[in-house]
Amino acid sequence: MSTTRRENLVARLAEAGQLLPSGAKGKAPDSFLITKLDNVRYLTGFTGSNATLLVGADGTARLFTDPRYTLQAAHEVDCKITIAKGPLAKSIGKAIEKAGYRRIAVEQDHLTLAAADALGKQLPSRAETLPLSGLVENLRMVKDETELEAIRQSVIANSEALEQALQQLKPGMSETDLAAEIDYRNRRLGAERPAFDTIVASGERSALPHAHPGDTLIGSGILLIDMGAFRYGYASDMTRMVYVGKAPSKYKQAYAAVLEAQLAAIAAVKPGVKASKVDKAAREVLKKHGLEKEFVHSTGHGLGLEIHERPRLGRKDSTVLAEGMAITIEPGVYLEGWGGIRIEDTIVVTATGCEVLTPTTKELRTV
Repeated sequence: MSTTRRENLVARLAEAGQLLPSGAKGKAPDSFLITKLDNVRYLTGFTGSNATLLVGADGTARLFTDPRYTLQAAHEVDCKITIAKGPLAKSIGKAIEKAGYRRIAVEQDHLTLAAADALGKQLPSRAETLPLSGLVENLRMVKDETELEAIRQSVIANSEALEQALQQLKPGMSETDLAAEIDYRNRRLGAERPAFDTIVASGERSALPHAHPGDTLIGSGILLIDMGAFRYGYASDMTRMVYVGKAPSKYKQAYAAVLEAQLAAIAAVKPGVKASKVDKAAREVLKKHGLEKEFVHSTGHGLGLEIHERPRLGRKDSTVLAEGMAITIEPGVYLEGWGGIRIEDTIVVTATGCEVLTPTTKELRTV
């Protein structure tokens, strides 16, 4: 599987000469140095915390890591491995010189200045580095069946964790208490770790899209819960609303508007559609309800080995959706001094439309 992914990368690398910044365009790179760990994992299966992957235009690949991962790399990786006894850059430089590489593409969005400097000191004098952006990330947008099944399992467990956690909701519980309960339930259900800091925001604090749970006691009013977890290395993401007490008409109307917007966006998802069109579908509904200005973020995002991946389903995203993409749909409205409402599902683009993976009810819920 990793071999196929690297073959796809090599095919893209042959065309990468035109993706380089002006001044560097020309002949395609003869190799690619991958330093972003999520990309290394995608291309090799390696899950350690220190690694670099060197892929040649001829398809050869070598992983560089340190002695802590000798056994792990041998078990996980399906390409050549170098266990560096010193800085990785030194071993990488020797490998580049031996292979005769001269135009080495690097991940410009990830390689730090310090790492670039260390690498530059080890490269042969005739070698040059070429900045590339998003080459592997673009490959990762379309998931294979193994990836999609991991996401499905992550979504199912995440949804069950919410149901179990809500059974523990009681008077006097703080936002932090409920967030901890959610994380605990997810771990018990097989999650490796939270996909992000679980959001539990009550009352007026729900108007903060990325609120951090605090010591605020959960009382009567709005409760926004945004949660996700990694399972088998892949993320899930879901937002659900709960109203503590009897929901007033203003809340019911706003909730209905957001749900209508979410369903409209989901209905717009299919292969060949631009991500911006999905975003527009949600905004048009909220505009009809006079809530367009209260929608302050994009309609969704891709997810996989990272919680936020390409595409970004926003106003200016021209990405064309394709079968196998895993994305979220999460419109929301936020009113200062009152609260916020967001509804989010994880979905997969299918051959004819999309499949909503999140099983949790979206009916207006009160406790």
